[in-house]
Amino acid sequence: MIENENSKEISVFEKIDQISKELGLLNAREQTILEMQHTDNPDVKTLSLKSGSWSGAEPWFIIDDDQKLHTVISIDSLTKMIENFRKMQQETFNLKLEKTILQHVPIDFLDVWTVAMEEIRSIASAQPEAKAINIDLEKLVGKIKQEHPNLFLNLKDFYLPNYVDLAQSDENDDDDEEEI
Repeated sequence: MIENENSKEISVFEKIDQISKELGLLNAREQTILEMQHTDNPDVKTLSLKSGSWSGAEPWFIIDDDQKLHTVISIDSLTKMIENFRKMQQETFNLKLEKTILQHVPIDFLDVWTVAMEEIRSIASAQPEAKAINIDLEKLVGKIKQEHPNLFLNLKDFYLPNYVDLAQSDENDDDDEEEI
């Protein structure tokens, strides 16, 4: 038995059905399920086919002696999964960078993007042994905005003079009222 998030025990087979449904596997009952058993030699274990077939679709599920559930996938599937994770990570990073740039109101988004990517490349090339680098995108875009203010709109430049005059005349009106 396995405990799920609601702390109620469920069978290993129910857990396999649940995982199969979450993975979108249509024929959960046809999944390859293997049982791993000890042998006299502590370095050797045997696998017995409980259901499915030896040529069944991935993942294969293995139930060990302690009723723990394990899975087996091919190296091709693992490679594709890692590749997809990397793509998702890149897309997430790009979306965060895009959002950060847009929050600073660029005049030409692509110009700012290009400068940001050059900055990121220079940071990455300064740390060639690092597998991952951590970049504060807000600081990066803020630095770009300071170094290249011409790439961003300055909202202070867009205030209407009439608005300023109205605000000043309201202040003057308030001063007149106090004198009374």
